[in-house]
Amino acid sequence: MARSGESGRAGTGGGGGWRVRVVKYRRKAGQPAHDDACTAEQPLARRDGLRVLGRAGEVRCVDASGRAVWTAPCAGIPNAAHISGGRVLVTTDSFEYTPWGHLGPALLLDLADGTLVAELRGASGTVLRGGRFFLGLEGYDVFDTWEHDRDGALVDSWRSYGHYVAGTGIRVVETDRNLPTRSRVVRLLPGGTVEIGPSLTDPLCPEPLVLADGTVLVLDAGVLRAVDRRLGSAVLAELLPVPPDRTWRYRGRLRRTGDQLTVTVVEEPEDRPGQQVVHTWTLALRPGPTVV
Repeated sequence: MARSGESGRAGTGGGGGWRVRVVKYRRKAGQPAHDDACTAEQPLARRDGLRVLGRAGEVRCVDASGRAVWTAPCAGIPNAAHISGGRVLVTTDSFEYTPWGHLGPALLLDLADGTLVAELRGASGTVLRGGRFFLGLEGYDVFDTWEHDRDGALVDSWRSYGHYVAGTGIRVVETDRNLPTRSRVVRLLPGGTVEIGPSLTDPLCPEPLVLADGTVLVLDAGVLRAVDRRLGSAVLAELLPVPPDRTWRYRGRLRRTGDQLTVTVVEEPEDRPGQQVVHTWTLALRPGPTVV
């Protein structure tokens, strides 16, 4: 994963001063429960009483009463939307499998009337204030994030891709899908500079959780890590031993409800092909010194 303009420190120490305690652990065979599946009418984005909805072939904007403000055609299936600066960025899945999997076009639309401003490329995105849109893509020697302005023009680019965490800037929990991995938690700085933070073991960490103080919780190959705004890191809990060269046999998920975390790891044992073991931890989350 060659990069240009790297900077920063090792990213050790810190972690936002959080601690966890295991309340309950369950282990069972079978499939994990999916209790928060998205519905077709769940908004992709909200802003100032407007809701952006998507279904196969179209993007819609409705007001608080449910009245349609506009409908825009879409050559795919919308999967996420991001609003900033009077624009809405919609990422989509394609109807058919392509060399890029199910990657569909990324549409930059005018929030007022749904007019297409630009058609871009990217699998996932995020925004900052003032109409700054970030799109990223990984695969075929592409491991990049691009910044576009509200008119779709390219403003900056970085050699980094993964889960985006927007705040005072953009942090990335990288997912390079390589073994051994070179993924890290990083910050994107102007001029294509990537400020490096802590290294990761899993090349495909699940979606992280972001706490109110900006601390990012990352499930990294059976280890729960906390990474603060300065990219300082701490291990909160070592939940499951996952061999670094077997991370592909495990997939995880984080969910927060109040002051509790639910961590789920689905394991595919090598000696039992086609079977799965579901590990679930309930953790109490508290501010305070990290207990390692």
